[in-house]
Amino acid sequence: MTPAPHDPHRTDVLVVGGGNAGISLAARLLRTGTARDVALVEPSPVHRYRPLLNYVGGGEATTADLERPMVDVVPDGVRWVRDAVDGVDLDARTVTTRRGRTLAWSRLVLCPGLDEDWAATPGLQDAYAAGWAFSTYVPAAAPLVWPALRRLREGTVLFTVPPEPAGCAPTALKPLLMACGHWQRRGVLDDLRVVLALPLRHAIGVPDADARLEEVLAGYGVEVWREATVESVDPVVRTVEVRTPTLTRRLEDLALAHAVPHYTAPGWIEASGLADGDPAGLVDIDPETLRARAHPDVWAIGDAAALRTTSSGGALRKQVDVLVHNLAAAAAGGRLRRYDGYTVAPITTSRRRLLLVETDRSGARRRRLPLLSRARPRLSAWLLDRYVLPRWYWRGILRGRV
Repeated sequence: MTPAPHDPHRTDVLVVGGGNAGISLAARLLRTGTARDVALVEPSPVHRYRPLLNYVGGGEATTADLERPMVDVVPDGVRWVRDAVDGVDLDARTVTTRRGRTLAWSRLVLCPGLDEDWAATPGLQDAYAAGWAFSTYVPAAAPLVWPALRRLREGTVLFTVPPEPAGCAPTALKPLLMACGHWQRRGVLDDLRVVLALPLRHAIGVPDADARLEEVLAGYGVEVWREATVESVDPVVRTVEVRTPTLTRRLEDLALAHAVPHYTAPGWIEASGLADGDPAGLVDIDPETLRARAHPDVWAIGDAAALRTTSSGGALRKQVDVLVHNLAAAAAGGRLRRYDGYTVAPITTSRRRLLLVETDRSGARRRRLPLLSRARPRLSAWLLDRYVLPRWYWRGILRGRV
């Protein structure tokens, strides 16, 4: 049914985005009584538990494991507007949608996620279409990753970690390390040239965890290019140019490339005057209170917010905690809580071992999961990440219980 062009109802809290952040926040707002009514704007009919995409790319999960109909996860009592945002009028306190609806709000929370920026890497999208480049970050491409990696016996293969902003960028190492473990067991690893392009000097920025990863990468014989990003791709001859601080390097006649596209915030954030001035166009917020610097009734969490920390599901859980408190505190004139940038990066180092790294915005190591968070890959951490957390997500996080 086509919505009316104007909705006279002014929603107490309007949430933009139906991913982990938006759904779990909406559920928690109603469960705690922080908001009297909540509306959610999200165009997709499908909700995904995105961390499992890496396991799809490693042959350890299927898309059916990570997808649910959106109608089944929108919390009871939340009004779902199945539409995409086209702009925000801060003076009128309204959101306009792509289908022409006007939604009025008293408080606005932005968590729309990020958009793929294919233009930032000329030729990459065509290489995806040609079938020799893909990544687990692109849901439609994720099911193609494992069959291609599993069949590989020789040649050069490139893996990339995306530059920020990106959704939990270090986990782009998961398909690489799961594939290397598979190739090693099959006895073909020595016949492959495996190249990893890192956007920074190190994968995580936590010394003991990075040291452990360096050992794992060296053990697999992975050639690591540091401070490296893909500059351009020739989809026909399978050539990739990679820019490093000192020169541009070329990989020719690639067998495969697990190349993650760059990401930016949706363009309407900058067009509405909410961006922080960075080229990625993230929402300009105080990264500790999660409140927009220039607009006190606007808040943001998740990948599209300028939080100065690596995004992750663990980070979102802490952000939702802080935001629910701060929405109530701001309404009552109380003291706002501070988000310290806590995040967690789960990185597989083989088919059945996972390194779980917890840190905060300063880079200090945190131990909120004390039995699992030492800088050593563990089977228990892998089982937690692959099987326990998805159930916790569907049954607890999305229902506002944790």
